[in-house]
Amino acid sequence: MFRKCEELRIVVVGAVLAISGCAKEPAQEPSRQDAAEESRGSSTSLGELPLVPGLSVAGTFAQKLEQPTPLGETTAVHVKLPPPANRLLSDSLVRVVGDPARPTVLFHSDTLARLGAIPSSPGPDFFTLFARLPDSELERRQENERRLASGELGPTTRESILFNGRHPVARYEGLPVDAQAFRWGAQTPVTSCPLVPTSTQPQWERTQMIRDPAVVLDPARTWDPCTGAGTKGGVWTFAHLMREMAQGSGARPEAFVLNWLSLWLNDFQSNGDTVPARRKMYDEVIAPWAAASGATSALQQNASTGRWEVVLSKPLDLDIAPFRLLVIVNRIDLAGTRDSDDKPTDPGELRFIFGLTRPSPWGGGTEATCNLKPFTVIFEYGVPGEGCAPVVAWARQWALLGTFTSFNVAYKAQLTQMTQSVVLRGRAPGKGNANALNQIRTNEVALAFPWEMREFRLADEHPVTGKDKPSNGPLRVHTMALTPDDATHDSQTDPDIDTFVRTQVKNGVEQPVTVPTRCTAHFTVPRTLNGRPFLGANSLVAPPTHWEGFSVVPSDATEVCARKEFSVNTCNGCHFKDTGTNDFSGTDNLAFVHVSPTSGIPARLSKFLTGGGSGFMFTVPDAQFGAAVASWPFADLLRRHQRLQELASCTTCGWFIDLDLGFLSRMQALAGSVPLDVPPGAPAPALTVGPIRDIGVVKQLLELRPGFRTQPRELPLDFLQPPAARVH
Repeated sequence: MFRKCEELRIVVVGAVLAISGCAKEPAQEPSRQDAAEESRGSSTSLGELPLVPGLSVAGTFAQKLEQPTPLGETTAVHVKLPPPANRLLSDSLVRVVGDPARPTVLFHSDTLARLGAIPSSPGPDFFTLFARLPDSELERRQENERRLASGELGPTTRESILFNGRHPVARYEGLPVDAQAFRWGAQTPVTSCPLVPTSTQPQWERTQMIRDPAVVLDPARTWDPCTGAGTKGGVWTFAHLMREMAQGSGARPEAFVLNWLSLWLNDFQSNGDTVPARRKMYDEVIAPWAAASGATSALQQNASTGRWEVVLSKPLDLDIAPFRLLVIVNRIDLAGTRDSDDKPTDPGELRFIFGLTRPSPWGGGTEATCNLKPFTVIFEYGVPGEGCAPVVAWARQWALLGTFTSFNVAYKAQLTQMTQSVVLRGRAPGKGNANALNQIRTNEVALAFPWEMREFRLADEHPVTGKDKPSNGPLRVHTMALTPDDATHDSQTDPDIDTFVRTQVKNGVEQPVTVPTRCTAHFTVPRTLNGRPFLGANSLVAPPTHWEGFSVVPSDATEVCARKEFSVNTCNGCHFKDTGTNDFSGTDNLAFVHVSPTSGIPARLSKFLTGGGSGFMFTVPDAQFGAAVASWPFADLLRRHQRLQELASCTTCGWFIDLDLGFLSRMQALAGSVPLDVPPGAPAPALTVGPIRDIGVVKQLLELRPGFRTQPRELPLDFLQPPAARVH
C-alpha cells in the first residue's frame, strides 16, 4: 500500500512541478529599462498554487519494530533522501551523511526488508535508520494536535503551503499522526501538521518580526535616541546587549564598543581580501556620539604604526548609543538541522536589528528630525540548547506569544524572559566571552558608496581551514558566509564562479529539478578555490547585484537552478536582485535591506519577507536570465510561520545512536569504500568514497553496529530534512 502511495507521490508532484519549465532557447537580452521594471517582481495569490495530496509531501515515516535492535532501538525511521551529490553513490545500498567523525549511517529500506530487519519498506527512494521512540512520544504529538484543533493557539487552517527550499510551489492538507496505527507496526507519516494556526500579518508581528511601536519603543525596555524617551540601558537596548557581550573580554563595555567601531578606520585583510577603511565611521558615528557624551574627540594617525586611532577625553556614554531598535526577530526556522560541520540540533537564532540615527538635538528630536541613516546593525544570537526538547520548548514559547491579542504587559514580560535567556552573559559557556552571539552583521551606505556588509564574531578564524575557535576578547572581523570575494571575482565574468556553479553547485542540485518550482541545492562555499582565496571579507552591493555563471545554459534547468541557489545564498544576491530587494519606488528606498532603517517606526519590510501581504507570494524574475527563463516566488514569513508551528506542535523526538569513525574504517575494510556523500565544495574526506552494492556487506554492517556505538542524541525524526534557509 505504501509503495503505491509513494508512486502516487512521484506522479502527482512530478506533474505539479512540471507546470513551469525552462525556456528552450536563450532569452533576448532585455533593455535596461525593461530589466529595471521586471526586476521589481510582482505579488500573486498563493491560492493559485496547485493542490496536492498530503501523503505526497511526507518524507519521513516511523515504523515500530517487532523486537528492539541489539542497541535497544525500537523504531525504524524511513527517510526519503534526495539523490546523492556524488553520482557514483546513486545505487549504493548504504548512505553515510554528516560529520565522518560521528556519522549517520542509513540503509536502503528495500534491502532491509529483504533481510527481515524491518517489517516493510515505503519504497525504493527511502533509506532507514533506527531510533528509540516510546509510544508516549506519538501520544504527546497526538495531544498537541488535539490542542491545536481546540483553538489553543488561535484560529487554524487545514491548508498548508508546500515549500521547495524557500519557494512556495503547492498547497496541501497535512496528515494527523496515528499513535494506535504506530503501535500496530504501520508506517506512520510524522512530518506535517493536520492543522496550523492561520498565517496572518498579526501572527507575523507577534511571533516572527516584532516591530510594533509598543515593543520597539517600549519605555521600560528601550531607549529612543531620536526623542530621548525610554529607559537607558533597558533590556532591548544596544547598550544592554553590548554590556553583556563585553563581560569576559578584558575591556570595559565602552572600550569594547569603541574597539569594534574602530575596525572601520583602517584597511584590514582576511583570507587575502583587503577591505578598504571607511573612516567616515568617525564623522558619522564616533564623533557625534562623543560630543553627545560630553567628550572631545580626534582622529589621529599613529606615528609609529601608521594606523588611524580615536582619541577621546572621556569614554562614550553607552546609554545614549545612536542605534535605535527596529525589530526583534525569531529565526527558529534555522533550527533542527545538521550541516556539513555536523552542527547539533539547536533552537535557531534570536536577532535584534538596530538602525543608526544622528538626532539633532541629541535625544530631544522628533521622528521628522531624527536624521535616520541607511545603516543597520544586526545582533544574531544562537539560542542556547541542544537536542529536540529545547527546540520544541523554544518554539512553543513563540507560538504562545501568537495567542496574545495585543502587545500588553503580559506579552512583553514573556518576550523579556525569552530574550534575556539568550543574551545574558554565561548563557553559552563554550563560546567567546560566554556569550551566545553567533555574529554581528552590518549593512550600510552611510559611510561610503557602494553599500557594504561586514561580519564580526567572538572567535578566531583559522587562516587555512576557516574553522572558528571561540575566544574571549574583542569582536573580530570574519569572512562573509557563502559569499565570494567581490574584489577579485567579477560577479558576471569570473571563470572561477562560472566553473564552481557549473560543477560543484550543479552537483549539489537535488534531482529531479524543474525550474522554477523544484530547485534546491546542497553545497558549501570553500575558503579557497583552485589554491586561491575565495571567500570574501566584506560584501558590496550594486555592484555586484547578484552572481552569474557566464557559461550557464538557460535551457538547462539544473544549471539555471545552480546559478540561482549559489547567488541567492550570497550576501549580495540576497540583498538585491535575487530576492527583488531593489525596489526604489515609493517614498522609502528599501533597496539592499529587508528591514528599512530609514522608514521610521514600524520599519518597512521587503516583499521577499511578506510576499506582498498575507496570502500572497512575491515573484522575482531570474537575476541572470529574466522572466523569460524563470521567476522565483517568495513568501518567507509564511515559510517561517509554518516551520515555527510544526516545531511547536507537530515535531516528534527520538533518540538516535550515531556510530564513531571506527565504523567507517571497518566499512572500508569490508567493502573497499565508504558511501560518504559530502556536499560539493567541502574538503575531500580521507576515506575512499564509493558505493556498497553487496547485500551481504549490508548484513555484516548491521551486525557490527553495536561495537561502534556512541552516546545517543535526542533529535527530531526529520532531522535529516535539508534546511530551507542557510544563513540569511
